[in-house]
Amino acid sequence: MGRQDNDVGHKKRPGRKSSYLDVYASQALKLCLLGATDEELADFFNVNVATLNRWKKQFPEFRESLKKGKAVADANVASKLYNRAIGYDCKATKIVTYEGKVTDQVEYVEHYPPDTTAAIFWLKNRQPGKWRDKKEVESQVKLGDELESMSDEELAAIVRGEKE
Repeated sequence: MGRQDNDVGHKKRPGRKSSYLDVYASQALKLCLLGATDEELADFFNVNVATLNRWKKQFPEFRESLKKGKAVADANVASKLYNRAIGYDCKATKIVTYEGKVTDQVEYVEHYPPDTTAAIFWLKNRQPGKWRDKKEVESQVKLGDELESMSDEELAAIVRGEKE
């Protein structure tokens, strides 16, 4: 018969006290907003990743801080990547100086054209079925007598994907 928690005389063995502090939740939020990974968080808190994962399970406020910080950081990057992919305009100021003194300031709108690399990256990740580099093509090769009896033109059409 196994020992149960309600057995008389049974005392739960105390484990090692957690090194977690309440202030870690706000610190983790700030670090995640800056793009910190779990490995970097563990390093910052001077623990291993397993301990960090244990804290996520034991301390809901810590887990939520990580989720919130990472979600906001990812959303900011996605927004900037999207803007780079489609192009954007932003206000800028040209400052004119003469002999080290500002003589004029002119505000203007700077145009940044769409960035092809950003667009490709966005599409490959958002619609991988349509935009991945390598398309998998199903083909059936007829072997035996049928293949041998085909003309060069018919074989070339199969290679070009015009005939199955």
